Amino acid sequence: MSTWPEPVERVAAALREAAVDARLEEFKEGTPTAGAAARAVGCKRAEIVKSLVFVCDGRPVLALVPGDKRVDANRLSTAAGAGYARVAKPEEVLAATGFEPGAVAPFPAPNVARVLMDRGLLRHELVWIGAGSDRHMAGIAPLDLVRVAKAEIGDLTES
Repeated sequence: MSTWPEPVERVAAALREAAVDARLEEFKEGTPTAGAAARAVGCKRAEIVKSLVFVCDGRPVLALVPGDKRVDANRLSTAAGAGYARVAKPEEVLAATGFEPGAVAPFPAPNVARVLMDRGLLRHELVWIGAGSDRHMAGIAPLDLVRVAKAEIGDLTES
């Protein structure tokens, strides 16, 4: 029996299924923002992965970007092959990912059309992803993240 909350257990199960060696941890102080997550983990904001849901031509797309960068909607829509990209509403985030806004993990994301990941995340040995709650994070190698999330690499952030 798992001791993780149900949304966190979904992330842990996806990691186990993919045979990924990741560190899943709970941070009592909370990790609701990239800055708070970096402080809790003890890393740079660039090593925190923001999992952001956008709606591109009516379809939910998950953008994985470094915690110190902002998504460029034009670059995102181009990478998604869409005419536009807008930030998803809270209910759209929940419907697309099964996670509450602010606690979105990159996987499993059952109703997301595509997962796009900013190439800047590949620079790091280890990145930290949200793991289904605003207190849980997982440390994972970027290439494992690409594989488990079935992410496509692109340039998604403002220069």
